[in-house]
Amino acid sequence: MLLVVFSGFIMALGMPFIIRRLNGTRSAWISLFPFVLFCYFLGYLPQVSAGNTVKTSWEWVPSLGVGLDFHLDGLSLLFTLLITGIGTLVFLYTSSYLKGHVYLDRFYGYLSLFMGSMLGVVLADNIITLFVFWELTSISSFFLIGFNNESDASRKSALTALTITGMGGLFLLAGMVAIGALTGEYQISNLSALGTEIQGSEWYGLILILFFLGAFTKSAQFPFHFWLPGAMKAPTPVSTYLHSATMVKAGIYILARFTPILGGDGYWNSTLIVVGGVTMVYAAIHAIFRLDLKSILAYSTISALGVLVFLLGIGSEEALLAAGVFILVHALYKATLFLVTGIVDHETGTRDITKLSGLRHVMKPVGIAALFAALSNAGVPITFGFIGKDLIYEATLHAGSLGGVLTVMALVTNSALLVAGFMAGIKPFWGKLPSAFQQVHLPVWSMWFPPLLLGSLGLVFGVIPSLAEPLMGPVFTSLTLEQPAFHLKVWHGFNTVLLLSGGTLAFGIGVYLMLKPSEKLFANVVRLEALSPQSLMGGIARGFVTFAEKWTGFFQNGYLRYYLITILSFLVILLGYRLFLGVELYVNTGMLSEVTLYEAIIVFIMAAAIFFTVFSKSRLTAVASLGVVGYSFCLIFLFYSAPDLAMTQFSIDTLTVILFVLVLYNLPKYLKLSDNRSRVRDGILSLIFGALISILTLEVLNETVQKDISTYYAENAYLLGKGKNVVNVILVDFRGFDTMVEITVLAIAALGVFSLLKLRLKSIEKE
Repeated sequence: MLLVVFSGFIMALGMPFIIRRLNGTRSAWISLFPFVLFCYFLGYLPQVSAGNTVKTSWEWVPSLGVGLDFHLDGLSLLFTLLITGIGTLVFLYTSSYLKGHVYLDRFYGYLSLFMGSMLGVVLADNIITLFVFWELTSISSFFLIGFNNESDASRKSALTALTITGMGGLFLLAGMVAIGALTGEYQISNLSALGTEIQGSEWYGLILILFFLGAFTKSAQFPFHFWLPGAMKAPTPVSTYLHSATMVKAGIYILARFTPILGGDGYWNSTLIVVGGVTMVYAAIHAIFRLDLKSILAYSTISALGVLVFLLGIGSEEALLAAGVFILVHALYKATLFLVTGIVDHETGTRDITKLSGLRHVMKPVGIAALFAALSNAGVPITFGFIGKDLIYEATLHAGSLGGVLTVMALVTNSALLVAGFMAGIKPFWGKLPSAFQQVHLPVWSMWFPPLLLGSLGLVFGVIPSLAEPLMGPVFTSLTLEQPAFHLKVWHGFNTVLLLSGGTLAFGIGVYLMLKPSEKLFANVVRLEALSPQSLMGGIARGFVTFAEKWTGFFQNGYLRYYLITILSFLVILLGYRLFLGVELYVNTGMLSEVTLYEAIIVFIMAAAIFFTVFSKSRLTAVASLGVVGYSFCLIFLFYSAPDLAMTQFSIDTLTVILFVLVLYNLPKYLKLSDNRSRVRDGILSLIFGALISILTLEVLNETVQKDISTYYAENAYLLGKGKNVVNVILVDFRGFDTMVEITVLAIAALGVFSLLKLRLKSIEKE
């Protein structure tokens, strides 16, 4: 299974070489890659349906409890089949949709990278491993959303999506680390038994907040939903794959996966019901006023994601079953509608529903696929969507005292989604074909076959729902930890649920027939955008940028002396505050040796060198004086039997003086001294800082010396490092990575200095 998960990354690396040999329509053969993966996971269906699960594990960072652990159960199997199955059709569709594109290899590489990342998310059984793949989905989706990188709108949308989902990922990581620290367990499959311990902890509230922020940002829940409509700037295959079937459902997956662990508590249920309920109603109403097909589908997707969060919040067995079924229902009809939208846009050059009609006359298979998807979206009988809608109403009706309110919310949402689905799936194909589209023709089979297949599956599962039971049963077990005791049926008799389904159809169709989309109606909705979360967060972001510009302009003003003044002033305030709190100073003079003549002479030389450094008008004299100070320290080290430190100090000072001379070579030889006020300011700051450092040093001398670490190094330097020089062993063996990083930093700095020395600007660049 490890090879299967990482196959997407391997394919991404090899895609440039593959596309060179499979250019043009032959790139359709690449769809065999996700199809093989689909068949691989489908082969586990009998085993998983029988109640078994598959686990594999490889050590990664065992000291931290992090392993490449993968777990295939009902929930993860559902998602792997969606990822690979819809991925197969998207790969096939792309071969014609982006035929001849100069960056086709790059696009397929990004898709493969995303597929591998999503498989890692849904199969990971270690919370840290899951987070790694979670972030990889954000990064790969950033590349896909911004694929049209010459467009400002695409780049902005990609950055917005990465910012929102990346921010949520950090919160999710914190929540996962908190769970690991609390329980000492990092395997997700083992955490179910520790749910009571987690929920009884004082950290539980914080863990919930962190998890919710991670899931809500990924699955575009209100008020973080606005990144999803913006992401529609991506090519249609991206919208189909990421924003209907896979990536946006990663947040749903994480909530579903942790329902047996964190769910069942009032805070969990109430938060999910409120956030999901607001999201599904808000987005569904927004969808029916949009004119762009992709925009309609984007807001209806947000609403559907809200429905799933809403159902997970209700948390009953009926609700969890409804959530599992609706994940599949939504993936089938929404992927179909996105693919159909891409065909319409590809052939007509527009996605404006006020300009589209009658396309069934020239694209009959596409119209049939769109019709099947729209009917499933509406919940018309004998479609899989009808079963899904019935299960939603069963869940809300049995939700206790709030059942009536929740049912009304579901009714409004489903009716609005019906209107949006008819606008996207029926309106462009119904009516008379405009003269402007008389030359429109049916695209190649690789474009219309994928949506027709997905739309037909929605009809097949609706007519024979028992076909979906082997998959839905294990999903139910994963969510409830109980064996399923249900049967998906088309007909449940005359009851309240059937009445609600009929009411949804009647109300939704009535609104669809009465509502006439227009620019005027859309403009009235746009006026309210100033109060939307996107506008409010955009205002906050602009305010932060303005503050950052002023802050940077004040502190990063280009003068080194002001940078030093700022740093030293901060340290003076910090150390002064420490002294204000009270510092007990005591110097044991009995431990101090007498000052010898040569020590006094060295101190005098250092004082004289400092005087020359401060008051010299020549840069070279100042640099030489600083070198004298350094060499004086070398002598002190020698007097106190530290020849290795003396040699190190000598080398560093010599190199520093040489570098200073090289850097200052092209500068004027003489300094223009600052005015007296500046010199007095700098002198006072220097004296205060020096005095505080001296006081701090005296305080350190009074601290009890802890020799545990130094003793350990002394005892083990030869045994473990095979070296007699303890300092060298520490630098090379015990702190080898630190030393390597320090050397790297010095090398980078040296390259920077060398580049500056070799820089030769043109006359126009010097101005």
